[in-house]
Amino acid sequence: MLQDILTGIPLGLFLAFLLGPVFFVLLETAAIKGFKAAVFFDIGVILADIFFLSIAYLGTNKLLNSIKDDPALFIFGGCVMATYGVITFVKEKKAIPHPDDEEGIRKLKKGALFQLTIKGFLINFVNIGVLGFWLGLIIVFGPQLEMDPNRLFVFFSTVIITYFVIDLLKILLAKRLNHKLTPNRIYRLKRGISLLIVIFGLVLVCRGIFPSEMGQLENSVENVMPTSNES
Repeated sequence: MLQDILTGIPLGLFLAFLLGPVFFVLLETAAIKGFKAAVFFDIGVILADIFFLSIAYLGTNKLLNSIKDDPALFIFGGCVMATYGVITFVKEKKAIPHPDDEEGIRKLKKGALFQLTIKGFLINFVNIGVLGFWLGLIIVFGPQLEMDPNRLFVFFSTVIITYFVIDLLKILLAKRLNHKLTPNRIYRLKRGISLLIVIFGLVLVCRGIFPSEMGQLENSVENVMPTSNES
C-alpha cells in the first residue's frame, strides 16, 4: 500500500501543474473571489475527474479508446469551451468591484458557491482530454496494481488528494495577490483568462478536425523537450 501511495504522489503533482484552462481559472477565482470560492470551484473540477476516472475504470478498454479518440467529441468539447470563452470575454465589463470589497469576496451566498462548483465541473468536463488522461493511467498502472480494486482505490485516491492539496497551496498564493488587483488589472486578467479558454477550445477542435497533424505536432514537441533539457 505504501508503494502505491508513493507512486501516486508524483502523478498528483503533475496533474496539479498541468497548464490547462482549469489551472488559470482556478488562480483567477482565488485572486478575485477569495479562498472559499476557489475551493468550491476546485471541488467541481475534482468531481469531473472522479466522473471520468469512474468511466475509465468501469468501461472496457476497447470502448474507451474509441470514445477518447472520437473526433466528434473533441470538436464538440472544443466548441463548447471556445463559446464559453467568447461569451465571458464579451460580457466582461470594466465596472468590477475592488477585490477588497467584503461583499464581493467574503460574503458569497450558497447559491454562488454551488454555481462555482458547477462551473469547475463543466470546464473540466468539456475537456475530453481529461478522459484520455485517466484512461491512460488505468491502462499503464492498472496491470502494475494487478487491477486490484483496493490498490487502485489507494493509488487514485492518492493522486486526487495530492492534486487537491497542491491546489489549496496555489489558491492561498493567488489569494495573496488580491490586494494588488485594481479594477483595471482584474478586467485585464479576466479577459486574458477568457482568451486562454478560447485558445484551449480551438486546440481541441483542431485535434478533432486534424487528428494526424496535431498528433505529429505533439510528438515533435515531446521529442524537442528532452533535447532542450539535455543541453
